[in-house]
Amino acid sequence: MTSIAVLILTYNEQHHIERCIKSLLTFTNNIFVVDSYSTDNTVSICEGLGVKVYQRKWKNYADQFQWGLDNCPIETEWVMRMDADEYIEQDLIDELINKNFSLVKPEISGFYIRRKYFFLGQWIKYGAVYPLNLLRIWRTGQGRIENRWMDEHIVLSRGTTSQLSGHIIDDNLNNTRWWTEKHNNYADREMLDILDKKYSLFTIDDSLKENKEGSQAKFKRTVKEGVYNKLPIFVRPLLYFLYRYFIRFGFLDGKKGFAFHFFQGYWYRSLVDLRVYEAEMNIANLPTNGERINWLEKFTGLTLR
Repeated sequence: MTSIAVLILTYNEQHHIERCIKSLLTFTNNIFVVDSYSTDNTVSICEGLGVKVYQRKWKNYADQFQWGLDNCPIETEWVMRMDADEYIEQDLIDELINKNFSLVKPEISGFYIRRKYFFLGQWIKYGAVYPLNLLRIWRTGQGRIENRWMDEHIVLSRGTTSQLSGHIIDDNLNNTRWWTEKHNNYADREMLDILDKKYSLFTIDDSLKENKEGSQAKFKRTVKEGVYNKLPIFVRPLLYFLYRYFIRFGFLDGKKGFAFHFFQGYWYRSLVDLRVYEAEMNIANLPTNGERINWLEKFTGLTLR
């Protein structure tokens, strides 16, 4: 077994969590789950597989994951981040089993892993969706998660990174009604990050951009905040969809690919713009950030303080 502990966040993940954990048990027994008081069989499935479960009230992903890093009894040299609806492909399993992490050069503090995204059971290969390289393994104590409402990444305190060749599979088994509702909730969270940039509502965490090391996530964040978010509202989602679907060959993903690129690339981004537009109509003339946050809490149903 490797010297890697895995941290997973859950809420009503009975359709996915057994698949996820069983793929991880091929290379480690150190698996920790932080659950947000699931009402289905998630906790019993985890405990039945020998996984220690901690329960804590949900605020947002970054807050919950950092709590897990700070409070779970992680004693291994390395930590890995996984989502409940993901699992490890065989190529990565073999790589993690065969790699001697104790012999990794001391200057290397983290490893990027490529992720394959599936939609309606189909791997989405085009439209700038693959390859997506994510920092998923890092030395214990040398990585933390950004304090953001959306699109949070692990940031290293020191060292360089390396790339693993295997894959993580992101294949959610829920239906499209669930998928659209998830993105409806994502739109609220992304709206908060956009408004935060304008009004300084919260403590802004720009640690990913401030990190000296270049990465795909850092480049995408820079383009999004420096270019995309400065384009005209409601125009930018259309431009983004056209870029993904035609310039980045999203049309090669076929019928399911069109549905994914249209709804994730155009519908969702339009929904974010609509949330921002509606919120701005209501908070722009409020005299204090306290009043703006009060309105946003009622609007989103989120706990923002």
